[in-house]
Amino acid sequence: MADEIKTNPGVASTHDAQLLADNIEAGEEKAPEVDFEADYAAAQKMSLNKVANTPEGEKIAEAAVAPKYKVTEPKQTKTVAVETGNPEDFLEMADEIASRNEPVTNVDDDLVKKALEMGESKM
Repeated sequence: MADEIKTNPGVASTHDAQLLADNIEAGEEKAPEVDFEADYAAAQKMSLNKVANTPEGEKIAEAAVAPKYKVTEPKQTKTVAVETGNPEDFLEMADEIASRNEPVTNVDDDLVKKALEMGESKM
């Protein structure tokens, strides 16, 4: 079943397409007939490869997608944390983390009181 082509020279993507659309609208040329179902069926036939469904075709496909380089296996490593017993080490680490999470503000009683007042309903 052929589908009707609707021409619109204003939205033609190329100059040639615009000229063709103008000529079709003027009656100088006949609009081409397009059968999408037949084109789709033909494309399906062309996409089938007789060799791909055989054992030989499977070997060819596997060779085509095989990795070109050897991939090494990951090695297991074991990390041991050494106990220093020095609390200063942890304080230094905590300071580094706190400095990354800027901005840090000080909360005082007035700020808490203001926040509580803002959260109360005014009825």
